[in-house]
Amino acid sequence: MLLRFLTSKILCRHANKSQRKGSTQDDLTPLKHFGNENYQRINHRRLEHLASLHLPLENLRVLEVGAGIGDLTSFFLDRNCEVVISEGRQANLTYLRQRYPELPVIFLDLDNPPEDLGQHFDVVFCYGVLYHLCHPAKALAFLARHCQKMLLLETCVSYGSESQLNPCSEDAAIPTQSLSGSGCRPTRSWVYQNLAQHFEYVYIPRTQPYHREFPCDWTIPPPSPGLTRAIFIASRQPLENPILTPELLVRQVRIFAGCSSPAAPSPDTML
Repeated sequence: MLLRFLTSKILCRHANKSQRKGSTQDDLTPLKHFGNENYQRINHRRLEHLASLHLPLENLRVLEVGAGIGDLTSFFLDRNCEVVISEGRQANLTYLRQRYPELPVIFLDLDNPPEDLGQHFDVVFCYGVLYHLCHPAKALAFLARHCQKMLLLETCVSYGSESQLNPCSEDAAIPTQSLSGSGCRPTRSWVYQNLAQHFEYVYIPRTQPYHREFPCDWTIPPPSPGLTRAIFIASRQPLENPILTPELLVRQVRIFAGCSSPAAPSPDTML
C-alpha cells in the first residue's frame, strides 16, 4: 500500500516538473500546451479507441466537460450531436468561443459546480478531467444528475486494487492542469465504485488505446514513472456490447483490428 501511495506521488511530481520546466508567459497560452505533439497524439488514440467501442453516440445531446481547446469536440459534431462545451479556465473559454462560435460554450468549474445547470444531456463526455480535480466525488455526483443515458470517462489513475483517491498537487498556472492546484490519481476501484453510486451499470472496455499511458496489465506497475490512464462507461441502461465488461479486469488488450469480438475474460483476469 505504501509503495502504491508513493508511486502516485511520484507520478504527480513527474507531471508537474515536465510541464513547469522553462515556463514563460507565452508558454502558458492554451495552444502552447494543448497543441503540442504529445498531447495531439494521445487525443488521436483516445478518439480512435472511442470509435472502436461502437457505442450508440449519434444524434444525441452531449455535455463536454473540461474541454480544453475543444480538440475532442468534433467527434460528436461529426455524429450529428448537439454539443454544449464547458470549461473552467477563462483563456480556454475564449479560445473555444473563437473556435466554435456556433456552439454554446459555458463556464463550469467541476470542483465547485452549481447545483443545477438547468438542462440535462443524453451523454456526458469527461475525458482527461477527473484527475485534475480535488473534489472528484462531488464532480461525479453533479455529472450524474445531468446525465440521462451514458457518462464516458477517461482519467489518469494509480495502480492498486484498493479504493484510494491519492490526492496530489498540480501547477494551477498551466492551462492543462488543475484549476485549483490540487488533483488526484485515484485507483480504478475508486472510480468504479463512485460511478456505481450514481449509475445502474458501469463498464470498462476489454480494450485499451494504442498508447503507452494506457496499460493492458494492471498486475504490476511500470518500472518508470509516467501517467497511467483508464476508461469507464457508466450507463442508465444495460449495454449489450461484447467489447464492454462490468468486471474490473486486470488484463486488457489493444484495439481489435477486425470486427470480431474479444473472447470473454477468464476468472484470473478480474479483480
